[in-house]
Amino acid sequence: MNQNYVIAIVDDDLNIRHLVEAFLQKEQYRTIGLGSAEEAWELWKTSPPDMWVLDIMLPGMDGYEFCRRIRSEAEVPIIMISARDNEVDKILGLELGSDDYLVKPFSPRELVARIKRQLQRWYKLNGPEAQGSSPPVRIEAGGLVLMPEERRVFWQDEEVDLTSKEFAMLQVFAEHPNRAFTRDELLTFVWGDDYFGSDRAVDHLIKRMRKKIDRLPVEAVWGHGYRLRNDGGDRSDEARSSD
Repeated sequence: MNQNYVIAIVDDDLNIRHLVEAFLQKEQYRTIGLGSAEEAWELWKTSPPDMWVLDIMLPGMDGYEFCRRIRSEAEVPIIMISARDNEVDKILGLELGSDDYLVKPFSPRELVARIKRQLQRWYKLNGPEAQGSSPPVRIEAGGLVLMPEERRVFWQDEEVDLTSKEFAMLQVFAEHPNRAFTRDELLTFVWGDDYFGSDRAVDHLIKRMRKKIDRLPVEAVWGHGYRLRNDGGDRSDEARSSD
């Protein structure tokens, strides 16, 4: 299935672009090499790839700003690459929405392995087998209505467009209303148990969700994490059918 994926490599170093593209093409991926974030943004608007390999230090718009723009619209996998081996830079990249961070100089084989892992995870969330993978047909909690099989969310009868990670987190909350989750638990549910970034990624994702859903009933639990407040006692169709 590799030949079905298009991976864009955004780096102003032509040698790095050619090297990464050569290794990916050997694995039967299709690649597009770009020298700036401005070129990448034009590609996103006209023919978006399935994944981004993104350098941070770019002429003009930097990788951070480009990642922020992409994340405001979609959950497509992003791996950041940079010569900056600073923990603050890594955390910032992950909090802005990148899925992984690799420091230059890196092994092209390691990058390919990380790309495969991210695409496999994305496909599990968005591929055909993800349809109908969640038993409840309809989940109602705190004024929200989720339809997992169709990956649709409604808030006060208005449909809301969420990314796959936003949907995954909201589904965790809606399936367990009033339960307080730690940030580590939410990281595992949404990002996977091999995620190594800061737990502040949870805060950032919830902040994004609150911008899309006015008065989102997800509240912070001091010193613990978050929960979805549900005073109405709504339950999923599956739960009601078992009464």
